[in-house]
Amino acid sequence: MRLSDLRGMPPTAAFGLGMIMFFAVVAVFAGQIAPHGQTEIVGMEFEPRGGDFVLGTDNLGRDMLSRLVWGARNSIGIALATTALAFTAGALLGLLAAVLGGWTDQLLSRFVDLLISIPSLLFALLLLSIFGTSIAALVLVIAVLEMTRVFRLSRAVAMNVVVMEFVEVARLRGEGLGWLIGREILPNVTAPLVAEFGLRFCFVFLAISALSFLGLGIQPPTADWGSMVRENAALITFGDITPLLPAGAIALLTVSINFVVDWMLHRASGLQD
Repeated sequence: MRLSDLRGMPPTAAFGLGMIMFFAVVAVFAGQIAPHGQTEIVGMEFEPRGGDFVLGTDNLGRDMLSRLVWGARNSIGIALATTALAFTAGALLGLLAAVLGGWTDQLLSRFVDLLISIPSLLFALLLLSIFGTSIAALVLVIAVLEMTRVFRLSRAVAMNVVVMEFVEVARLRGEGLGWLIGREILPNVTAPLVAEFGLRFCFVFLAISALSFLGLGIQPPTADWGSMVRENAALITFGDITPLLPAGAIALLTVSINFVVDWMLHRASGLQD
């Protein structure tokens, strides 16, 4: 991406990119930005905003600002790791299915169809109830479920490239599977796959937040935006906006990523404004 492309981006994409960079900085430097530790009890429960506590305290007397900052690192970091795992596995299997075809394609496609036919949230709840709610189990379960969507997209876009003449020429030259995928097909499907990575991150991020809200995601006392909404939900009945702060962070990051992804898809399509 060239600097001229960034200068020509629409205001929505510029806003989204700015927010993504802001959240990334907060996540990376959470230890230096947060005034307190994520599990440190520094006051009474539900202390009002102001004074030593800019955003007040939560149900256990922990600083809300510090929890939000640490939550950015935990929520975004785990979602990013899960997305990378799901995307790598799904894209690789999708490209393999498109290149090899035959029974390989049929077996992989039917297995993916089977997984997609099951409601993902219910399936995740079932698997986490069986295998536990550790971070490793959470990452693996969500990655397997989201991998199916990446598989379908990567297979679909690769199927359009596999039939082109330059791929057939490479086959006739005797090029191996790695060459066909890495040098002939992958460079021609990069744009939709990059956009899919951004969208898939949003779905993974929202899924982990939802599971944390339900108590089966990132477990206490680790700070997480989804569980923070649940822990402070009682304040809503008193007209306090504290539970809306982590919910707003979730919404803001999701919308920002969608703004950037929409702009990238528009550029890749070749359409003019």
